[in-house]
Amino acid sequence: MRISGGPARGIPLRVPHGDAVRPATDGMRQAVFSSLAARVPGAHFFDLFAGSGAYGLEALSRGAAGGVFVEKNGKAVACLRVNLAAVCKSLERAERDAATILPLDVLSAPLAAQPAPDLVFVDPPYALIEKIAPALFAQLTELLKTKDDPVIVFEMPGELALTPPGWICVKRLGKGAHQPTVCFFKRAPTGP
Repeated sequence: MRISGGPARGIPLRVPHGDAVRPATDGMRQAVFSSLAARVPGAHFFDLFAGSGAYGLEALSRGAAGGVFVEKNGKAVACLRVNLAAVCKSLERAERDAATILPLDVLSAPLAAQPAPDLVFVDPPYALIEKIAPALFAQLTELLKTKDDPVIVFEMPGELALTPPGWICVKRLGKGAHQPTVCFFKRAPTGP
């Protein structure tokens, strides 16, 4: 697994051994960032359930201004720190300026203390999605209320469909009921 675009392209990403982390594939990240295109340069992001940090690190390589990684698994956080250092070195940026790592559970992390992001990457364990989605989208609705046009990029299995209040899936990448897909959520239109 490697960074697929930008100046850090080709940097390998470490992933903890075992099945605690299911990293986004290179192909899926390429498709996601092709779809986001001009939204990434200068953007701030949250990478929730970050694992190895693949989505956020890809965003940094493609010009994001900075972001916050949230991951509670200690082995994944250790890999994320190594990955962030490697990407920042190739970008000639200081890690402390590029990103913050919060080694906490997403639903209890103090996200409101961080600058509101333009992009939110969400890649939770698939088995937890239906249980946590309502609370997670409620939290994100509050956090993103000051942003004009935020995008939530949510990886989930193809057989799952989410319809969070106040949000609409405007695009879905990936095919197949038992394959990873990515949904792009934007605020649902209000009023006439």
